[in-house]
Amino acid sequence: MVQPLAIWAGAVRATFSATPLARLPLAGPVAAGAELLESATRRYPKPSFDLVETLVDGSPVAVREVVVADTPFCKLRRFERVGVVRDDPRVLLVAPLSGHHATLLRETVEALLPDHDVFITDWVDARLVPRAEGRFGLEEYVDLVRRFLCDLGPAAHVVAVCQPCVPVLAAVAVMAAESDPMQPATMSLISGPVDPRVSPTRVNEFARDHSIGWIETTLVYRVPPPAPGFGRRVYPGALQLNAFVSLGVSRHVEAHLKHFVHVATRDDEAAEKHRKFYDEYFAVLDLPAEFYLETVSQVFQEHRLPRGVMLHRGVRVQPEAIEGTALLTVEGDKDDITGLGQTEAAHSLCRALPAGKRRHYVQAGAGHYGTFSGRRWREEIAPVVRDFIREHRR
Repeated sequence: MVQPLAIWAGAVRATFSATPLARLPLAGPVAAGAELLESATRRYPKPSFDLVETLVDGSPVAVREVVVADTPFCKLRRFERVGVVRDDPRVLLVAPLSGHHATLLRETVEALLPDHDVFITDWVDARLVPRAEGRFGLEEYVDLVRRFLCDLGPAAHVVAVCQPCVPVLAAVAVMAAESDPMQPATMSLISGPVDPRVSPTRVNEFARDHSIGWIETTLVYRVPPPAPGFGRRVYPGALQLNAFVSLGVSRHVEAHLKHFVHVATRDDEAAEKHRKFYDEYFAVLDLPAEFYLETVSQVFQEHRLPRGVMLHRGVRVQPEAIEGTALLTVEGDKDDITGLGQTEAAHSLCRALPAGKRRHYVQAGAGHYGTFSGRRWREEIAPVVRDFIREHRR
């Protein structure tokens, strides 16, 4: 419905920024206003990782993306370091399936690449998955993590960021209970809601204050034609984006007001920095409805994993069975999405692990996104993850 408005705003922006009309006195403010209107109405495509090079032992090495497993709901993508033959740890980086694309972890991958063979779960927008492919719920998520760990082979390492901490912990627990030889050597959980009852945030309060029936009736829709997933029930990414923005409305308004000034005064460097951030932030995907609803009910409302009543394929998930997979948990003390202590709760669940196979790290001054991107991630947290993986290699 708003696509014509977006096209018109884009045309106005181009007219008053890239034609002779750009010399008019009010051209800058007109172009800036048109750009803000266009950014609020256009559809943002999935970003690319754009990781074409890394440093290995101080020397530049080309990076090539390779899809090593292709499933209807997720692609397992490897960042192959061309020509590197070192026996570096194989790391499965499990990206959140919570609205943004896996490219949200671009900086996470970038920091891990010099010392690890990195694979990432690249989730597929549910609106692109035909209904014939069936459901994808929490159990299917756990099964997929387990499959990918098996694909990486014995002694791999898994790093989960935010939402996947619960299904990843569940997958490793299931593997441990079955004495699966493909159990990972280490499991690093970063800013994830293992026990949302600890230090509840606005995200947790929303789930607590709304019934699952209300959430399903209000927030779940069917994909409209002509998308390939026509008829599939989804939680739209646009609604999740609205939830993200609502956590910091004033911050986003201020950022866009500053952007208006930067465009109007032709501060191209500052304007381009803003565009790069929001092109990523506004690019969202739809979630399968069954996965979204099961996550809300089992993780945020019923707290099944920390209460010891989570089931997988009819069998109780047993974190206490984990004995050989070393556990690292990471939190930011300024996190307003996953409260301090929610991730650390994994240690009390994995009680069979000896002290030498566990570590908890709190990053001072880091908010949620700061635990996997930005300066604190690169300079302080990533080295902790790297050293933990190296210490517990098999």
